[in-house]
Amino acid sequence: MSLELVKKARICEVGLRDGIQNEKAIETDENGVPRRDKAGNFIYKNSVDENGAPVLSPSGKNVKAPFVLSVDQKVELLKDMIDAGFKVIEVGSFVHPVKVPQMANTDEVFKAMNEWGVPDDVELRALIPNVRGVDRAIACGCKKVKLNVSASKGHNIANLNRTPAESVAGFKECVDKAHDNGIDISGSISMAFGSPWDWNGLPVEDVKEIVEAYMNVGINEISLSDASGMAYPTQVYDICTEMKKEYPEVNWWLHFHNTRGLAIANILAGMQAGFYQFDSSFAGVGGCNFIPNATGNVATEDVVHALLEMNVETGIDLDKTMAISRKVVEMLGHDTDSYLLKAGACKDLRFELPKKQG
Repeated sequence: MSLELVKKARICEVGLRDGIQNEKAIETDENGVPRRDKAGNFIYKNSVDENGAPVLSPSGKNVKAPFVLSVDQKVELLKDMIDAGFKVIEVGSFVHPVKVPQMANTDEVFKAMNEWGVPDDVELRALIPNVRGVDRAIACGCKKVKLNVSASKGHNIANLNRTPAESVAGFKECVDKAHDNGIDISGSISMAFGSPWDWNGLPVEDVKEIVEAYMNVGINEISLSDASGMAYPTQVYDICTEMKKEYPEVNWWLHFHNTRGLAIANILAGMQAGFYQFDSSFAGVGGCNFIPNATGNVATEDVVHALLEMNVETGIDLDKTMAISRKVVEMLGHDTDSYLLKAGACKDLRFELPKKQG
């Protein structure tokens, strides 16, 4: 019995947003080599203010300095991605620059890309938290934005005193303003497959409630996200099968982190359920601020390679994708969790047979 997989898959590269936003600046020695502690962990720089004083958190701890790619670096990577065949790219987010400094130059990146000339068949999008994000998208020429809400009802109530569905209902102003200005809008549900705040499991009915709330405000493109890295294949297959059957009008995406090494298996399960659109991050950069020891998103090159080996079309050039990820690793100054950057592609393994000894 063969696997029932889709014939074509669509990949959204999210490294410039969900990947880079989690990066912190690493201390280096006089030779530029990253410094590590006795346990082998990187030593990160502490943030300082304009007077050189340390920046402290509300609890009094040192705030780590963010690693920020310049506008030129981001534009360079975006051009590389488009050349490699990516048709959907998440450029950044329109959040407050103090909260996420890595995303502070997102507006300038969009302006630079629009001046360069983005091909008509390429979608550049950004994450927004509220209607102010739509305003920024309008100002810089961003044509696609995405909203997000956590699937954890208890966590959302504790933080915002409202359920996730009630939060989504409050997005109506964002949707109307985006549509009035010719901007497409989608939604995502983080931790749709499990949450550390829901110890007895996250009911699928809670996720459905959020899906219906998105649809009620006019959003029909929805991503199910495993930000906590808790998803497993049989669960993914069951949930995706149920969602596709119950909401056939929704344009679905899946977003998996590789925290416990199951991301590729989860993508396969999603494909068996008929899903064909997946997020991934160059070199596997990223993580999750809420989850201890969380690794990054599933590496784009690992996903493209797996699909290529299974004859699933993506339209993406693997060699160019690996070159992008190597460039990212060089920019970051540290290795990542990409399997392909360590082992190489299967197609490149070519050994000569040993000659017979006389």
